[in-house]
Amino acid sequence: MLISKPEIKNSQLNSYLVGGAVRDKLLNRPIKDEDYLVVGASVEQMLKLGYHQVGKDFPVFLHPKTKAEYALARTERKQGQGYTGFSCYFAPDVTLEQDLLRRDLTVNAMAMDQNGVIIDPYNGQRDLNDRILRHVSDAFIEDPLRVLRVARFAARYYKYGFTIADETLNLMQEISASGELKCLTPERVWQEMQLSLADGGANSDLNTGNPEVFFEVLQQCNALEELWPELAVLWGIPNPALWHPEICSGIHTMMVLQQAVLLTQAIPVEQSDHRTAVRFAALCHDLGKGVTPDKLWPSHKGHEKSGLPLVERICRQLKIPSHYKQLALKVCEFHLHSHKAFELKASTLLKMFNQLDIWRKPEEFDLFLMACKADFLGRLGFENRVYPQEQYLQSAVKAARAVTAQPFVEKGLQGLAIKEAMATERLNVIAKIKADSAYLNPADQE
Repeated sequence: MLISKPEIKNSQLNSYLVGGAVRDKLLNRPIKDEDYLVVGASVEQMLKLGYHQVGKDFPVFLHPKTKAEYALARTERKQGQGYTGFSCYFAPDVTLEQDLLRRDLTVNAMAMDQNGVIIDPYNGQRDLNDRILRHVSDAFIEDPLRVLRVARFAARYYKYGFTIADETLNLMQEISASGELKCLTPERVWQEMQLSLADGGANSDLNTGNPEVFFEVLQQCNALEELWPELAVLWGIPNPALWHPEICSGIHTMMVLQQAVLLTQAIPVEQSDHRTAVRFAALCHDLGKGVTPDKLWPSHKGHEKSGLPLVERICRQLKIPSHYKQLALKVCEFHLHSHKAFELKASTLLKMFNQLDIWRKPEEFDLFLMACKADFLGRLGFENRVYPQEQYLQSAVKAARAVTAQPFVEKGLQGLAIKEAMATERLNVIAKIKADSAYLNPADQE
């Protein structure tokens, strides 16, 4: 197959464009990075040509002008546990086909030469056309990181119609059962999760990400139980049918994540980290339901508080950034307060505002509300319902934040008296918002 001829990076090298760049060219997707494979060259030759070496375990070089990555063709052999337990052989005698054989999926095991000709020894184009994610060889099972990578590819390309081949999913289940997932570093696990959560937003040119698919695939191959058991246990735990027609807490959480993706599109691209934070909070909001005694099902009284240590645990385990954790904790503890906002006393609202620290972090309150709205909409048949609590709470917060110390200072108050007077005035303005509210009072919900 011939497609547009790429720019020749260095005519002195037998180099090929490889991996994701070839895959995305064939899918007509924007290409973020171009990686090249060099066959028949040595480290000494690369250095002599002016390439800068950046890899130690295996030789990767940066082009002296374009800074594109060029790697020498190599083979790998498993010699230990985890995704780093490999010995690497690279020499001029390693062929292009041998290098491509060690890659994870057939759609990632294609190369393009300098004339635009595709080299496809493992039928990647066929699987690309059939929308199948299939492993290249049985060596797939040697690298536990591939479970996360395939789940991420399944999420990223879900809207293109891609599914995972049954035999590949079987190998992913074998990896999960082997205990090898425990060899992955917390940082790498979180990196893959974060990349998946970020997809479909500012980091995706076509908004094709479906991060819920990432977690569904991990659940399907039993990897989520190893990596995040507090989330995995939610599948099969029932909710009240009145407010959760989808019943299952795991399915509900995935629906909430879907809604969080849609709602966070409103967040500016330059604040893309806020998008990911809301989506992570969506995943954490109902973790407490996983510890409800089954004799109490489908009710989950107090699940907001019981979920807090579970949020703390996963954030500690995966070394998740503090600002993600803080938002997730607030959504976990107060999402029912948001849903029941019309029923709450003005004093309760003020107390919640204090605990959410709307005075110093007003932008975080907006993210909190977004996650709560995603929770409400993320239910079977609720997707298009209105959520008047959002506007009501925004009005109350705006009024409360408008109360400043200046008028009380001018009256001669000092110190604690100013603080008490401001609290009283904030309570008054919140009460006025509540009294003036024309919204209906929604029924109780979980």
